[in-house]
This record gives sequence, structure tokens and C-alpha cells, in this order.
Amino acid sequence: MFKKILIANRGEIALRILRAAKEQGVKTVIAYSQVDENSLPVLLADESICIGPAPAIGSYLNVRNILSAALVSGAEAIHPGYGFLAENAEFAEKCEEHNLVFIGPTAESIRLIGDKASARTLAQESNVPTVPGSGALNSAEQALEFANKIGYPVILKASAGGGGRGMRVVQSSADLERQLVNAQEEARAAFGNPEMYLEKYIEEPRHVEIQVFGDGKGKVIHFFDRDCSIQRRYQKVLEEAPSTLDNELRVQIAEAAVRLAEHINYRGAGTCEFLVDREGGFYFSEMNTRIQVEHPVTEMVTRFDLVQEQLRVAAGEGLSLSQEDVRVEGHAIEVRINAEDPDNDFRPAAGTITDVHWPGGPGIRVDSHVYAGYRLPPNYDSLIAKIIAWAPNRDEAIARMQRALEETVLDGIKTTIPFHLKVLDNAFYKRGAVYTNFIARRMQQ
Repeated sequence: MFKKILIANRGEIALRILRAAKEQGVKTVIAYSQVDENSLPVLLADESICIGPAPAIGSYLNVRNILSAALVSGAEAIHPGYGFLAENAEFAEKCEEHNLVFIGPTAESIRLIGDKASARTLAQESNVPTVPGSGALNSAEQALEFANKIGYPVILKASAGGGGRGMRVVQSSADLERQLVNAQEEARAAFGNPEMYLEKYIEEPRHVEIQVFGDGKGKVIHFFDRDCSIQRRYQKVLEEAPSTLDNELRVQIAEAAVRLAEHINYRGAGTCEFLVDREGGFYFSEMNTRIQVEHPVTEMVTRFDLVQEQLRVAAGEGLSLSQEDVRVEGHAIEVRINAEDPDNDFRPAAGTITDVHWPGGPGIRVDSHVYAGYRLPPNYDSLIAKIIAWAPNRDEAIARMQRALEETVLDGIKTTIPFHLKVLDNAFYKRGAVYTNFIARRMQQ
């Protein structure tokens, strides 16, 4: 096992990694921006090094400064968390060039599966179903020709992207060229790459993902499924494990995810995302080559620490368990608490948190980096906490989450807690009728 690692991230995921490392006797170094000087990860780390100013381009995306911090501190490895440089193949390569272990997959895997068009080809080679779609688009004429061939509606996606950026649903040929130009500009701004591809749009699908883990030597196992269908503008807001799919379909999707990960000799934690239609057909969407925001629901139902497993695999210890050891017990729900005003089109609501009271009791977990008196910087993502509720079944998990949210106090800022309570009280949600358009169709704003 490593003696010391550098955590190249911030917020709740930095704190999550720090805790996992400390429990394994690993010293931690936090790389932080100037505006995060008083954040909880910085206060709790064994060491901390400022890597630049508030804008991410000068700090959390500053490869040279992060590598320098790791080398100066004597860290043996870098954990990128999620976001920022977590899926950056060049960063993974630079780590290896400087004799630092990148806690994640190889740069080659990131390139192969991180490019959405390439990922489709790999999925097809692995006998994993994919939505009918194109390769990289070279022109509007090519997009029109392919869309006419597979039929509308279609969805444009950024080859280098994720998180909903660069995505556009197109209903007719009359609108395709304009939407393509808009999507390309958004992709260029977000990822530095305007390349797009096109897929048949599956209407009212479920978004189901499989947590996989590989040792980089040919062995891959899965930790079953999560349902992430509750989304707003392609961003997940509530997740649960397991999904409400029947077990036979769940196993088929999990086996498909493992085949794909085995095909690229995957190392570390990864997530294969699928769309599931009303008839039970499932289609590979993309693979995320990192730990996910929603990993706690999987940890709660499998009783296994995924971040500690990341450290073990990266340190060369291999997987600590086999597929037969992974079992699902009960049901878990996670809600993402964002500093946003749900009554004002979810506008970011940065400010100072004047008082905090987190929920407790059986089956409740809180992952958060904020505390009373903490000032939320406006420079980054608005996620301030994740509350996870576990119970023996889904109905009890919903009731437990409602209770937990009702006793949560976050004074001084607006949060999305009232919105989550509305979701949990929704009759369609309660009976498991959840699709990616749930908020638009079933929620009264």
C-alpha cells in the first residue's frame, strides 16, 4: 500500500478520499486553490499545498502545479476524484512520466472508452447493445443523411463530453443544422473539442448504470446496478440502488458491462451507463472512467468501500474479492444537496452557511465538506452534500430519506432540499415509474 497520496480535488469527494486513505494508514496531501484554504479537506489532511487561484484553470486543472505539489510532498500517487482531471488521459500519462501512480485506469483506457464514438465501437466489438448512431460527424450534410436514415427524434452528443454539455435532442431535419452548430460551440467551450456524433433518441428511457472494477490484468467484477433516471438538464439529482428492474434484466446488463471492461483490460473503478426502454431493451450509452458521485448507494447495498478498493488496485494489490463475494442487501437512495434556489430556476446560491445540523439515525450517511461558518465559493460546482438512506426495502428507504431531509438544517443559503422532498412524495416516484424525463413530465414547478 502507498505511504502517501496527493488528492487533486476539492469538496466532498476530496474528503471522501481522505477518509478512505486514513483508514488504510495512508498519509494525505490536499492540493487546493486559494479560495478553498479553509475547506474541511484542507483542515483535516496531513499536509496541504496551494496550487493556484480560484479559477479551476489555474488550480485544479493546472497539471504542472499539481505534479509539482505531488513531487515536493513526496506523494507516491495522485487520486483525481471526479471531474477536473479525473478522465484526462494526458494527465494520467504525465503522472506515469513523473513516477507517480495515477489512481484510475490507464491513459490508453481513458482514450479508448472516454471518446464516445470510440466507445460505441468497443461496445459493439464486445457484443454489447448500442443505440443506432453515427461515428464522428464531419459536416451538417452527413448529420442530415444519417438522421434521415435512422429516423427522428435524434440526439446530438459531444464526443469528448459528459454531464449534458453539448447534448441536443432534435425532432426534425429543419432544426438539425442549427442545433448542431449550437452543440458544437458548447462542446468547444466545455471540452476544447467540438466533435459531435449522433444517436437515435430513446424516448422515456430509464438511466441504469453498472459499477465495474478491474485489476488491469484481465479480471473484472461488477457491483450491480444503480438507477439514475431522476435528472434535470441531463444532470443526475437523485440515485438509488438497486434499480427496480427485474433480476434477469439486471444480470444481463451487468454481464454486458463486464464484457466491455474486460475487452479493454480495464483497471480500477468505472461505470457503464445504459438506457433501458419500456420493452426491456437496453443500450450502452457511455463509460465513465472514474469513481462516480453516486457511488455511496452502491457501497450501502453491497457493504463495500469502493474508494479503498481503488487504492488497493492502484497499489498493485489486485482485487480483494471475487464476483461471488458481491451481494446486494436492502435498498439505498442518494440525494444531491446543491446550493441552488429551486424556486428561482435553480440559480446557484453561494454564500455563508450560518448553521448546520445533519440527520442521523439508523441507515443514514452524509458525505459533505461544509460546516457552520463555511463560505461557499461561487467558482465551482454547487454540490455541498450527499445524503444517503439505506433500509431493508425501497418503501422504507423513501420514508427514511424523507425523515432525514426534514431534520436537516443548512441555514444561510438556499438548497435543493425542498425539491427533493417533492420528488420523494410524488406518486409516480413512489411506485418506481421513473424515466429520464420524470422532472419535466411529473413534477409541477
